[in-house]
Amino acid sequence: MSRIGKQPIPLPSGVKITRDGDQVKVKGPKGELSMKLQPGIALAEEDSVLSLKLERTDRQGSAMYGLSRALIANMVKGVSEGFSRTLEIQGTGYRANMKGKALELLLGFSHPIEFAVPKGIEIAVETPTRVVVKGIDKQPVGQVAADIRGFRPPEPYKGKGVRYEGEHVRRKAGKSASAAG
Repeated sequence: MSRIGKQPIPLPSGVKITRDGDQVKVKGPKGELSMKLQPGIALAEEDSVLSLKLERTDRQGSAMYGLSRALIANMVKGVSEGFSRTLEIQGTGYRANMKGKALELLLGFSHPIEFAVPKGIEIAVETPTRVVVKGIDKQPVGQVAADIRGFRPPEPYKGKGVRYEGEHVRRKAGKSASAAG
């Protein structure tokens, strides 16, 4: 039995959850999200606390129990607070700026990279070397941040590239002059 699935989900004020057949909709101050709920899982809401009940005891039902609880908890957090990922750009001449509705990245290539911002995602360039990706759905926010990082991941010799805030990049030693002798 899943330990995560048993944990209750506190509902902040202003967040409403409705179930339409196998669809669960979460509506809050920042927007609305929905997902398909797996069969064999029931929702119970009382005193602004949501709990999930497992109706089937097979292996598949148990696996979906914890997953469903985590996805619904992320939806509740997304519509009430939102999610964000911060990226840091390091390297001489590396920078980012907004050009209309697109993010322009200068990452040492012969050309600037134009990244079209997907619907439902907001990108803010706080400084030329700091980019914040925001949204209400956790998965697209993480995917957009990973796509931006993927243009120039941090390299281990000089540490140049795009990295997540607080990410530690293990540095390697470069060429050694004593090895030539």
